[in-house]
Amino acid sequence: MKAFNIIFIVLFVLFAALQYNDPDPYIWIPIYLYAAYLCYRALKKQYPRGLYIAGLVVYGAYAMYLLFDKTGVLNWAEVHHAENIVQTMKAEKPWIEETREFGGLLIVIIVLLVNMRWLSKSKGGHTYNVE
Repeated sequence: MKAFNIIFIVLFVLFAALQYNDPDPYIWIPIYLYAAYLCYRALKKQYPRGLYIAGLVVYGAYAMYLLFDKTGVLNWAEVHHAENIVQTMKAEKPWIEETREFGGLLIVIIVLLVNMRWLSKSKGGHTYNVE
């Protein structure tokens, strides 16, 4: 798990850095940096359960919004027939950006769930009680 968390710390910091030219960097930079911070804590074998739960609630709620928004993921899949999302982003195609954002949230949610599962159990079945 050490390598897993090192990889995701680096990736999430890079993802955050790439958000500077995004239309909403004030949302995405904190999302990725918060995930990087939790991976750092996991690397140190610290499990701040409340911080994980808070992150998962916020990320999950935002993912649901992007899924059901009128220009969100369902719109992309149903109305736009799962159009290629790796093409260049155009202002007239917001469903592409929202689908990409949904994918980023899924990555963050999966990484946090993996860490919660791994960190919440020690060899003896005890949980880490940090924070």
